[in-house]
Amino acid sequence: MAGPRPKKRRHLISKRVAPYLFLAPFTLLFLAFLIAPMVYAFNLAIYRTTVVAGTKFVGADNFIRALGDPKFWQGVIVLLKFAIIQIPGMVAVALLIALILDSGTVYLKSFFRVSLFLPYAVPAVIATLIWGYLYGPAFGPFTQLANALHLPAPDFLAASTVLPSIANIANWEYTGYQMIIYYAALQAIPADLEEAAAMDGANGFIYALKVKLPLIAPMVVVTIIFSIIGSLQLFSEPYLLHNIAPAQISNSYTPNYYAYSLAFSNQQYNYSAAVSFVLGAVTAVISYVFMLIVNRGSRA
Repeated sequence: MAGPRPKKRRHLISKRVAPYLFLAPFTLLFLAFLIAPMVYAFNLAIYRTTVVAGTKFVGADNFIRALGDPKFWQGVIVLLKFAIIQIPGMVAVALLIALILDSGTVYLKSFFRVSLFLPYAVPAVIATLIWGYLYGPAFGPFTQLANALHLPAPDFLAASTVLPSIANIANWEYTGYQMIIYYAALQAIPADLEEAAAMDGANGFIYALKVKLPLIAPMVVVTIIFSIIGSLQLFSEPYLLHNIAPAQISNSYTPNYYAYSLAFSNQQYNYSAAVSFVLGAVTAVISYVFMLIVNRGSRA
């Protein structure tokens, strides 16, 4: 009777250990590529390196300096304007396309889904280079067309238009991604609800407005939060467009660009790390405030 017990114990041990073995690859990558760089960056941020005094511990001085840096806050304001311009349009278009594809009245749905999702597969660097060529004030196709028609050439990178132009690049890149998320959420809605709505006399528009949208509202909120975080991390687009619009896009146009310039142009690695941490804190606060507003609105 004592024979099966070791096997049972081994089985129980294997069941307890198995989850950790499955989690181990992710945990190792998480530690190596997120936690370790953050620890290293924080270690940089609490020191200051100068030619005369060398490296010395300064504690929170770099963080306090970043909190009072006008260039940093100007970049944050630019990103908030960018988010206000970019996110509502992207969410609205992605929702509209997802609702149309889910309505069942569109042929070749798979083709349209893949076609609209393809821009997301294009790296941000390549997408910005493509749009930078289209926006080109001297060589772009819009400029060439305007010259051929003897019309004034559009200036997509002027001081008043550069931010909407960058927002257009972001919309082109991420609208298809958002659409796929909304479409998947719509596909999870039980078909019985549509039949019940039809029996009550609701047409397709009313069903989408009164049933579909409220059911996928939590998913919309999640994507908006991700979009806010992504907007506050904007870097590739202004960095690459700086070469063709240096007067409008400075090295401190966004906080990420500012941190990059501090580190790799001015060799201020310690202060650059502090700026990055302060930006992370600002992003967390703004996302949290948005969640509070949404939660209070849903309870009201």
